[in-house]
Amino acid sequence: MAFGSRPAGTGKHRGSSRLSKKTAGYAGIAAIATTGVVGSLAAPAFAADNHSSTSAADNGLGAVVVADELAGDLADQAVSQQRVADQAAAQAQAEAEAKQKAAEGKRLAEAKVKAEREAAERAAREEERKRLNTFVSPLDDSYVSTQYKAGGGMWSSGSHTGIDFHAASGTSVHAVGSGTIVEAGWGGAYGNNVVIKHNDGTFTQYGHMSSLNVSVGQQVTPGQQIGLSGSTGNSSGPHLHFEARTGSQYGSDIDPIAYLRSHGVSL
Repeated sequence: MAFGSRPAGTGKHRGSSRLSKKTAGYAGIAAIATTGVVGSLAAPAFAADNHSSTSAADNGLGAVVVADELAGDLADQAVSQQRVADQAAAQAQAEAEAKQKAAEGKRLAEAKVKAEREAAERAAREEERKRLNTFVSPLDDSYVSTQYKAGGGMWSSGSHTGIDFHAASGTSVHAVGSGTIVEAGWGGAYGNNVVIKHNDGTFTQYGHMSSLNVSVGQQVTPGQQIGLSGSTGNSSGPHLHFEARTGSQYGSDIDPIAYLRSHGVSL
């Protein structure tokens, strides 16, 4: 039986070209690498020629290339992000350290100012304490004209119960130390006189003054003016009669020069 020619439109089914299969394979692999799920585009391409070893090999190589590139990009991105994070952390730490340093500097400065102020206050208190505990001469630029226990008919006791300082009338008379005024006014033979009880329990007396500047109960400090010298009472001329006593009354006198020297006053 004779057979005619095979129609041109019929014949053996032709498979997909190798290039189109490879392209589809790459697309599928890219989808796997990106989403983790097999894309719909990759499935028909692999099914079309699942017996072709060459196509399978090409598809495997493409997967490696795409996966490597994606992995490299992700690694670069991670490194970049880490670098930015490290820089931000370093900046934050530097700012925190700067704030801490500034706060510490402020604290130290304030502590220094406080310490200096307290030291100045202590020094002032100490200076005031020393001043209040200091004794001075009752007259400036003077000298003793009549000694303690000097004899003569001028004194009712037969001897001088104090010392006389040379002084013109109207010379400023000072309290020799801190204390309280216990007598201020007319004292008979002593004329206008002042008696001071000092902080150590001793007493001093100032006689023959022309005027007084203090009153009983008043607190006085070393060197404070208590009156002016004169010649009131039993006196032969202007001078200051000064006594040191263990009590406020007449007859309790002690050596005034020794008393003043024991309190640091040079005569």
